[in-house]
Amino acid sequence: MDLLQAIHERHSVRTYEDGPLSNDHKAALNRLITTFNAESGLHMQLVTDERKAFGGLKANIGRFSYGRFKNVKNYIALIGRKGSDLEELCGYFGELIVLEAQTLGLKTCWVGGTFRKVRKAFEIDDGEKLVAVIAVGYSDLEGKPHKSKGFNEVSKTIGVMPDWYARGVEAALLAPTAINQQKFVFELNENETVTATTKVGPFSKVDLGIAKCHFEIGSGKDDTIWAG
Repeated sequence: MDLLQAIHERHSVRTYEDGPLSNDHKAALNRLITTFNAESGLHMQLVTDERKAFGGLKANIGRFSYGRFKNVKNYIALIGRKGSDLEELCGYFGELIVLEAQTLGLKTCWVGGTFRKVRKAFEIDDGEKLVAVIAVGYSDLEGKPHKSKGFNEVSKTIGVMPDWYARGVEAALLAPTAINQQKFVFELNENETVTATTKVGPFSKVDLGIAKCHFEIGSGKDDTIWAG
């Protein structure tokens, strides 16, 4: 499975088997985290066998409820130095880990506000912030596809457009977002760079990072595609 296939097959899962991650899977996740931390400057960490963060909690954001988490005891803490780009970085590199985890046969779920912060489970240095976590583990469940906006609702580009741009937007529409809000917008510029913005909403900057990750994978472009 490559990352584009993972985009199409991966959905959020909130119920997991009550067993530990294998040593191989822990090692693989830690290698990814080490690599992406070095690239991004983030301080992401894998937490294993820790039950307090999700014990008995439901997945709630505002008035929306997504059901109860079950057997979540492994998760990735998305931590980094406070700054205007922190949330977007966590979204981008966190989603790369999510997609890589899918290729390894693991299931995942992005979690913003519905978890207990167990301070002894991870390290937060001075000037850093915990943005979100990603539940990870084994499950027989596949999750369900989310409802999606239409192409023209998230793209300002009209008329003839290159295939790579269309593929990028289509991949972004498969990105997980908080309460399925999909507030990101893409626009193709005359020099064939792309402007990506987001409207205000809960975790919308994290969502923008996730969507940009999907766009790059779908389009086959790298981060030089972004204007500015």
